Amino acid sequence: MSATTPLGGTLPLIDVHAHFFQPEGGRADWATLNARRLEGGARIGITYHVASVLGSWGATSPTYFQSPNDTVQGNDFMLVVQADHEDCVRAYVAVNPNDGDFALSEIDRCVARGAVGLKLAAARRCDDPLLDPVIERAQSHGLPVLHHIWQHRRRHWPSQDISDGADLATLAGRHPDVSFILAHIGGGGDYQHTFAAVRDVPNIYLDLSGSGIDRGMLDDALRAVGAQRLLWGADITLCTGLAKLWALEVIGLSDGDLADIRWRNAWRIFPSGAFPVLSEAAHA
Repeated sequence: MSATTPLGGTLPLIDVHAHFFQPEGGRADWATLNARRLEGGARIGITYHVASVLGSWGATSPTYFQSPNDTVQGNDFMLVVQADHEDCVRAYVAVNPNDGDFALSEIDRCVARGAVGLKLAAARRCDDPLLDPVIERAQSHGLPVLHHIWQHRRRHWPSQDISDGADLATLAGRHPDVSFILAHIGGGGDYQHTFAAVRDVPNIYLDLSGSGIDRGMLDDALRAVGAQRLLWGADITLCTGLAKLWALEVIGLSDGDLADIRWRNAWRIFPSGAFPVLSEAAHA
């Protein structure tokens, strides 16, 4: 591999689960972390980072139960990052589903400014019907919905109202025309529980992010849902994302399946025009 060849190969690559940091998130090194994300993405060969702000919540409210003011602050910062790096960054609009009409208007506001997906805070169990109006608003804009998932909800956590794959399957079953991204199969325990819960729910896609790199994880995911329902993502750990890219290269995927996981599945579920750099490749 030459010094100029991306570490993750030369095919297009969409990270469907990325994060940037903002000043109010409590980290003095936020700008350094953001620069490293972009530099690391360039070294790996990430074509687009589809991202929300990490640490935007907690400025004046709890991390996963953010206030409307913190929601606006975080989304505005993420939209600035997108505008500053329009060649490689796309923004999720992130909302607290408990916020009712405000959450709906915030989705509208951010989509008008270029947001391409919806990120739901882990502030309400996702099988709760309270989420239905939020999902319906996402559908009206053609947005996929990314939800933070623990792979098996065995206990309650004081800092978030956690959901697992079975909860997301219930929500997705009520909204069959919406594409859902189940976050980080490598971040939160028993992914086999997830695979069984979502196997027969075709509008749920699994992102491969998370720090877990268990042997057999990718093979089992492929057996459970197939390559056409897997999406590459790194979350905040680019190193483990790269490891999974390398693993995908050697587990016997066809060229078509590899392209689907790296970028084509994301191309299909995000709004038309979200990734203009890939227009020619998508129609090749």
